[in-house]
Order: sequence, then C-alpha cells, then structure tokens
Amino acid sequence: MTPPHDLATLVHDCAECPIRHRAVCARCESDELQRLEQIKYYRSYQAGQTIIWSGDRMDFVASVVTGIATLTQTMEDGRRQMVGLLLPSDFVGRPGRATAAYDVTATTDLVMCCFRRKPFEEMMAQTPHVAQRLLEMTLDELDAAREWMLLLGRKTAREKIASLLSIIARRDASLKLRAAQGSLVFDLPLTREEMADYLGLTLETVSRQMSALKKDGIIELEGKRHIVVPDFDVLLEETGDDSDGGFLV
Repeated sequence: MTPPHDLATLVHDCAECPIRHRAVCARCESDELQRLEQIKYYRSYQAGQTIIWSGDRMDFVASVVTGIATLTQTMEDGRRQMVGLLLPSDFVGRPGRATAAYDVTATTDLVMCCFRRKPFEEMMAQTPHVAQRLLEMTLDELDAAREWMLLLGRKTAREKIASLLSIIARRDASLKLRAAQGSLVFDLPLTREEMADYLGLTLETVSRQMSALKKDGIIELEGKRHIVVPDFDVLLEETGDDSDGGFLV
C-alpha cells in the first residue's frame, strides 16, 4: 500500500486520482480540471491528528483522497458526540461558510486534496459541472443523514452494526470500481470504542454483536480491523433495510 505521505506525488495528475470518479471533480472536463489544478494542493495527516477545530476559520475546502476522518461536536459541558464519518471522496468544508462547524479528526493516516476556498467558490459560480456535482453529493449526504436518524432511533444493536459494516463495504467496493455483491474484503477504519460512540452503543455491546455476526458466519475477522464478508446480500439482510440496501453512500 502506498504510504499517505507519498500519495500526493503520485496523484498530482487528476486523471490518476483514486477518487476521481466519485469526487467533486467527477464531472469536470479537461479545461475545468486544469483550473482546479491551479488552486489545489495536498495535505497529509497522521492518525489521531486534528485537521480542523470547530469555529476555526477555513481557507480551504477539500476532498478526502485516502483515509478516514470523523466529524465531532462538543457541548458546552465538554460532552462530545461523533456525528459523521468522512470516507474517501467525501467533501470537507462548505463553500460560502468561512468557519468550520465541526471538529474534524483523522482516524487513520489521511491525505486530502485541498482547494483554496475563495477561488473554488468563484469556480463554482462559473463552472456548472462543479456546482452540479457538489449539489448531488450534498443531496446524497442529506438522504444518508435521514437514514442515519432511523438507524439511531429504531434499529437494534445488531442492525446498527450490520448497517455500518455495509456502508463501509459498499464505499470500499465503489472506490475499487466493483459492484457491492458477493464476497467483499475491507479494513474497518474505526476502533470498537469509536463504533460505540458513533452508533450510540456501549463498547461491550459492539464487541458482543461483532462476535455474534462472526459466529453466525455473516462476517469473518482477521485481527481487529480486517473484515471479510462472504456474501454481501446476507449482510444486508441483517441491516433491517429494504431490498435496495438502504443507505446512499
């Protein structure tokens, strides 16, 4: 696997970028990519490093190229809640907003393709392909947030765990340009503690449900993070979603 700090050199050409088909630039023509090239740069972060603090001024927006980050909100009394995950190709920042709304923390080693915010906002106004793709991504995120409300409010612990695994498996397959079906293999980007925080469960419940899914043959575990799903359709049956697979990712 390519070390994150070497990735920026390898993907300097947008055509070779591993998230090109899913990112905010997915619809861009060659001349539009050239304009993006003029305002982009790469940033690398180590696992556990804070990328942005809530309230910080943001002079950039970005796409996650490799790695995973979390979105976290902190209440006045210090309580913290993980409110979202940023997976490869997800967009960081909001055009038109100068400050960050959440703490963004690298869960794994992370590389982001960043764009200077003001020139990016200007390009959005002049380039329909960028604005259209960002709108699509925003609407998908809204749909996913609504589905997540259902997960947190109504699903059982087993269904929550299966849903999270299916989301990560589907995104991993998409980035590899393969269908989310049959046998899938991926690395879980979250610790058990982080899964518990994100799903509103206890650590013990997460561990127990992961063990139950393994015992029932729904998943196979190699170490703590490497997941094998022998049959993705069987995993989907455990999520409690309808036949189309539920979440948009």
